[in-house]
Amino acid sequence: MSGVVAPQAQTSVDPDEVARFDRLAATWWDLKGPMKPLHRFNPVRVNYLKQLLIDRPRGDSRPTAKPDRPLDGLEILDIGCGGGILSEALARLGGEVTGIDPAPTNIAVARRHGEESGLRISYLETTAEALAAENRRYDVVLAMEVVEHVRDVKAFVATAASMVRPGGVLVAATLNRTLKSYAMAIVGAEYILRWLPRGTHDWDHFVTPRELRLALRAGGLKILDETGVVYHPLSATWRLSRDMDVNYIIAAERKA
Repeated sequence: MSGVVAPQAQTSVDPDEVARFDRLAATWWDLKGPMKPLHRFNPVRVNYLKQLLIDRPRGDSRPTAKPDRPLDGLEILDIGCGGGILSEALARLGGEVTGIDPAPTNIAVARRHGEESGLRISYLETTAEALAAENRRYDVVLAMEVVEHVRDVKAFVATAASMVRPGGVLVAATLNRTLKSYAMAIVGAEYILRWLPRGTHDWDHFVTPRELRLALRAGGLKILDETGVVYHPLSATWRLSRDMDVNYIIAAERKA
């Protein structure tokens, strides 16, 4: 064990955010529905995670990864898993995935789709705080597109960090709080292009890279990598970039 004490189980979950995503739950796997942008975004984050985790050293107890299952033996926690879009992709790569979400309909949808897809994923209707109180530890803890929806970023990151075992990593993807992100992620995505339902994001809840770095370090983690993610309209694809003005990813590790 790392000796890290989990924060008290005071939830950072925003009930209004949970209720809103619960209402959208039935549309998670509709490729033409409200979650269409997330399905398009998923390949770039899966590829990023795969490369990040493949390059990391594996302990003696970890099986040698196979080319088609590069995440074999890694215990992965997907916080705010929604309908399981990311969880399923990582399970297909061999990861032993636990997906958690406080929205009951999200978990019901994720379980059903995972079963229909023949995947073994543990889905739990719970919060990060409740799970951390059980002293759970994982090789990989993910907070992808979640940080901007919680009430207390510092408390949430501290909780997520407490579940990273020594040698493990925490990866967070979120939105920067800039004028550019307001123009693109809210005005553009929600009002002009209508990629997302209006009200999906609150710009005041966006998190700057500096704020996220400080929260990760306060959780006892060392910054490992960071990158921006940008949309290319001509190819309708997302790609990694040095531009962190809107979407970005930061990975941090707990030293073994």
